[in-house]
Amino acid sequence: MTVVLKTFELRTKAYCDVINITQQVQDALNKSNVKDGIVNVHVAGSTGAISTIEYEPGLVKHDIENFLEKIIPYDYNYKHHQTWGDHNGSGHLRSFLLKTSQTFPFQNKKLILGTWQNIIFIECDEKARSRTIYCQFIGE
Repeated sequence: MTVVLKTFELRTKAYCDVINITQQVQDALNKSNVKDGIVNVHVAGSTGAISTIEYEPGLVKHDIENFLEKIIPYDYNYKHHQTWGDHNGSGHLRSFLLKTSQTFPFQNKKLILGTWQNIIFIECDEKARSRTIYCQFIGE
């Protein structure tokens, strides 16, 4: 079994920036020496998230943001703000809900995803960030 770590960088916008990272993950897989296995896609941080969606404008720009705003609004006065003097309590809660890692299978150097399924990064913080995405490949 082989284990390979590849990374790539993202520049994000504040407040629910949704970025399709499917191609970057596939490119990292292509650069690895692993043909069949799994990849764990991870963001190191507590205000970002990795997930999957059908990447289309209505869902990306409106539905995800509206849904998250209903359940974890940015303008709520979270206890986190009082503790740390910042205003990203909602970002921490969104990341907690969505998670910072997802694992995907691949075969013959190709990610196994549904027809419309794309891997996304969601910026949950209240400011723009530079993010490193880690792809840990495990397989043969």
